[in-house]
Amino acid sequence: MINLSNLSPHPGSRKQKKRLGRGRGSGHGKTSGRGHNGYKSRSGSGVKPGFEGGQMPLQRRLPKRGFTNLFKKEYSIINVKDLDRFDSGSRIDRETLVAVGLISNQDQKIKILGDGEVSKSFTVAVDKLSESARKKIEAAGGSFEE
Repeated sequence: MINLSNLSPHPGSRKQKKRLGRGRGSGHGKTSGRGHNGYKSRSGSGVKPGFEGGQMPLQRRLPKRGFTNLFKKEYSIINVKDLDRFDSGSRIDRETLVAVGLISNQDQKIKILGDGEVSKSFTVAVDKLSESARKKIEAAGGSFEE
């Protein structure tokens, strides 16, 4: 029977680390498997990642595209159909949406879009509302707070 006290890896599945510079008897003494002299025997040698032997590297051959806005506002998106699970007359804000699990990031702003239908009236207190979502919520008798 196998248990934690007698577990061991299959023979040959675990290789021992090559211990360099530990004397001639080890087989990796003196030059430590690097040969004699030359660039590759020195410390800090080796080509940098992306180096292509002097050919213009791929990351410099490809064109730069696009633009990243550092001040972009990101919103957690919720559709109107997702709000129908709340009771009629309730107030929907960040805390209630996190408690139900509709949003996970508490720091992100919230925007409600108008996909689906809503049948109950409630007060919505979020950062942004699309025009179609506002019409559907108000048509059902609800209101919006900023």
